[in-house]
Amino acid sequence: MSRSSNPYQDDRGNKDRSITREGKGEVDSTRKSGSTRPAPGGPFLAAENMTGGYGAADILHDCTLTVEQGQIAVIVGPNGAGKSTAMKAVFGMLNLRGGHVKLDGEDISELTPQDRVARGMGFVPQTHNVFPSMSVEENLEMGAFIRTDDFKGTMEQVYDLFPILKEKRRQPAGELSGGQRQQVAVGRALMTRPKLLMLDEPTAGVSPIVMDELFDRIIEVARTGISILMVEQNARQALEIADRGYVLVQGANRYTDTGEALLADPEVRRTFLGG
Repeated sequence: MSRSSNPYQDDRGNKDRSITREGKGEVDSTRKSGSTRPAPGGPFLAAENMTGGYGAADILHDCTLTVEQGQIAVIVGPNGAGKSTAMKAVFGMLNLRGGHVKLDGEDISELTPQDRVARGMGFVPQTHNVFPSMSVEENLEMGAFIRTDDFKGTMEQVYDLFPILKEKRRQPAGELSGGQRQQVAVGRALMTRPKLLMLDEPTAGVSPIVMDELFDRIIEVARTGISILMVEQNARQALEIADRGYVLVQGANRYTDTGEALLADPEVRRTFLGG
């Protein structure tokens, strides 16, 4: 049997990592909550002591989020805890009054979101994350807007990751189901070949079956060495696949640990996971 050319499908034995910019390191063939792969010289993403908000009011208070290369880090917490705000701060959509954001050792705190994309960040917002009147393929092409090379190989890798998108590639994205639109949004972000992929509520409004499928695809992306930072309301399921978990309350870190440890913490289970 011939091997897949898709680097996401490392469970088929493929070690090609061309979807990433650097292709560093070995692919981890397993995913177990709580595993870590520290990057030499510090975390791949280090968003430390972030304080800021909209206007005069601070929403984040000394908030810190770090992600190692190839890790899945999940942010959970009650509504209004500042989870999406923290993501926007990392992506440069929010001016910080304190703290800094470093990516791969470089301080990017003063860079615009566009410049952060060029440095290797990909961001998928919760809503309005596709161009509904454009076809699936046109949406993916829009994701490659910063690239000057031939991106057809990357598009084929996205189609291998999400086969339904290849089947519906000529269909307007606005006609797809909610779960399929989320796949388009994630695929478009992957077209930039990000080093860090940020997902804001990727399973919002989808069925449990679709949620499980999306989480499986997220695991496959992380296995290629791409770091994942994800906000998720389905906290228990998200922590099950998380290397690192952050529980935010009122814009501040309440609990930080491995996903496995947070799931086992009686106080976290009682307060945030429904027992």
